[in-house]
Order: sequence, then C-alpha cells, then structure tokens
Amino acid sequence: MPHLTLLLAGTVLSTVSFAPPVFAQEQTVQSQAPNASDQQPAFQQQTRAPLPESPTAVQTEVVASGLPQLWALEFLPDGRMLVTAKAGALHIIDEDGEAGEPIEGVPAVASEGQGGLLDVALAPDFETSNKIFLSFSEPREGGNGTSVASARLVMDEAGGGRLEDVAVIFQQMPTYDGTKHFGSRLLFGEDGALFVTVGERSDVEPRVQAQDLGSGLGKVFRIDQHGAALPDNPFVDVEGALPEIWSLGHRNMQSAALDGQGRLWTVEHGPKGGDELNRPEPGTNYGWPEVTYGIDYSGRPIGEGITQKAETAQPVYYWDPVIAPSGMAYYEGDEFPQWQDAFLVGGLVAQSVVVVHIGDDDQVEAEEWVPLQARVRDVKVGPDGAVYAVTENSGAGTSQIVRLTSAS
Repeated sequence: MPHLTLLLAGTVLSTVSFAPPVFAQEQTVQSQAPNASDQQPAFQQQTRAPLPESPTAVQTEVVASGLPQLWALEFLPDGRMLVTAKAGALHIIDEDGEAGEPIEGVPAVASEGQGGLLDVALAPDFETSNKIFLSFSEPREGGNGTSVASARLVMDEAGGGRLEDVAVIFQQMPTYDGTKHFGSRLLFGEDGALFVTVGERSDVEPRVQAQDLGSGLGKVFRIDQHGAALPDNPFVDVEGALPEIWSLGHRNMQSAALDGQGRLWTVEHGPKGGDELNRPEPGTNYGWPEVTYGIDYSGRPIGEGITQKAETAQPVYYWDPVIAPSGMAYYEGDEFPQWQDAFLVGGLVAQSVVVVHIGDDDQVEAEEWVPLQARVRDVKVGPDGAVYAVTENSGAGTSQIVRLTSAS
C-alpha cells in the first residue's frame, strides 16, 4: 500500500506518503515577494538559490520535551546534552531525555526581552579540564550587555552539578539599557581562539556603533580563554580600536559555525528582509547599518537604502523575507550524505532547519528546508551523525529537542 508523505519546500518530512512530486531545478524554497521589492542581488544565487535536484527524506523524533525555554545545546563527551535555558538555568539532559536539576553557580542574567543565558561552549581540552564558557546578557549598572564567563563544570551522579571558579572574562561595551540584540554564539577556532558574536542592541541610537572600532556593538570578537585579544587580530595596532575585534558592521549574530577548512561562517538577523550568511574575515566591514538588504520594520529604507558600497563586503547569501536565524551547524557525518559540507541553520520564523548547500566557489548552490512547525533556536550534529534541533514555544516558555534522521 502506498504511503502519504508530507513535502515542504523540497524537503520531505517523512510520516506516511506517496512518492514526492518532482520539482524543477529552478524552483526555490521561498515564493513570497521580497519586502524590499526594488533591491537586486549583487550576483547570481546570492538569494533564492534553487532546490537540490533530489529532496532529502527526513524522519523526526522528539527526544526531550517539557523543558524550559532553551537557547543552546552542546554535546558532552559521554553523549549527554548540556543546555542553556533563557531564564538563567543550565541543565544536563540524560540519554532518556530527562533534564537534571539546575547546575548551581550560574551567573545572574538579565532575561527580559531577548536577553538571558545564551550560548555554551566546551573548552577544547574539556575532557581533562571540565572547563566551559557561557555567554549571557549581564545586568550592570545603567543597563546590561553581552558578557562571557568561564567556569569548571563539576557533575554529580544524579545528573546535576555545580560551576566552580566562575569568572567573567569578557564584557561587550558600552553598557546599554535595552532588551534586544545581544547575539550571541561562542565558537572555538582550530587554533584554540574563542570567537564571540554579539548584536548592536537594535535601537537607532546605539546601532550606528556597529561601524565604530572603539565600540563593542555589532562585532565578532576573537579572544583567548582569559578574554584577552589575540596578538594577530586585525586591529591590535590601530589607535582607538578595540583589539578584540575580528570583524565589524554586523547586526545581530545568533548563528556561527566552522566549515571543513576551519573557517568561521555566521548568519545574522537582518531587518525586515536581509538576513545574511557571511564568512567573516579579519578586519572586514559588513556594512550594517549603512549598507543592508531589506527595509526597516516601519517600511522605510534603512539609512540611504543602499545595498552596496566599495568599503563593505557583500554577504555570501541573504534572505528576504527572513528566516530569523538562530543556531548553526556544519554537517559532516554518515546519516545524511546529501548534506555533507552543508550548513544547517535554525529558523525561528521559518520554523524549519534551513539547509544551505555550499559549492566549491563558497557560493550557495542550493537551499532546502526541513519543516518542524516550531521555532528552531539551535542546531547541532550529534555524535551519532543525526541532527538535533532545539525548538521553542516562546509564548509558553517551553522547548523540545527533536532528532532528525534519514528516511532514505
């Protein structure tokens, strides 16, 4: 008896189905009109890349539910999951999908709006040091800002534990009294340097500082495990510049991953239209808020409404309408051979895992979505090669973890 299969935008979400229809190569995931209808891409396939020739058949399974609203997931060496909850808790999820008691000693967070306990990363030598790093919106005199703390994770047999030797090693400055655009992802490069992505705090007044080398708003930072700038950072010898800066002109980066060559890639939230995939290079200016795709939420242009400028880099790819990106993984594994070397991006508005296939020229050659019917906050590739997506119901303040495996 034939089965019924659900298909959305070229990616099969396997339940029960007939064979999926054949799509022409020129068909794209997004069919809605762009918000900035008068803007044109700077080069072919900078936006609305075609679907892959063959859609990917995917099975989904909820492996953890009833969780608080999560923000990030990281796998521990033993296969358990370490997760951050937006309200300020850190939990270990066991192999049965059960969350242990909150880890003690987590720094206080400002959880209003988009703030909270954000990303978590294991130190490269975690198996011997038990050291972890957390990014969070830190309450400060006069407001708040994104900060990074290091700590030693001491786990107990009951699935809980505590943080010891907690130290705030880096603070995004200046402090600002707002509730938006904190970023933030933490990612260790192959050389052991820690990349920290942040936002520009959203409001018209502070966001212009994304262009200011003396400000920590709207930047990618590159620091060591003590929070110090690396000596080969691009602005170390520039008077008045923050030496921790790696790149500038960013809006709000909640996605970051290394590719197979160890290069940093990010996806940042654009305005109304204009989410960007970038490969941030040292000393490069990515334009915000002077140069951007998309428009303001009011419907007016951002600044002069320009999308290109000689002094700024073009995004590798952009989305209009937005996917609202959060969380990102580079796929290397056996479960999905079709996704080898692709980026998997969580889509809050897209409510999907957005699969971005990159060609040998570092341009996007295809795009497909795995619909999950929920906001996708983070994406990780598990030790088993399966893909794990953190979904959220922000209204209810709850989350699930969904495991994606091949249905081929």
